[in-house]
Amino acid sequence: MALGRMIIARRRFSTSLIRLGEHYPEGPGSNLPFKIQNKWRLLATMTLFFGSGLTAPFLLVRHQLKKK
Repeated sequence: MALGRMIIARRRFSTSLIRLGEHYPEGPGSNLPFKIQNKWRLLATMTLFFGSGLTAPFLLVRHQLKKK
């Protein structure tokens, strides 16, 4: 019984330390690597990011077919 209590106490102590160590700003989007406040900038960023991944294979195939 004493061993079980020690394990629970240790687990609670370690999670409380982790919780105390977090100093992140609050609010939605604060943990993202890009800004989400301006919806038009977000739209342009997402279009470029996903569009480049979608068009890259087609451009590479076109390049290979154009080579002699």
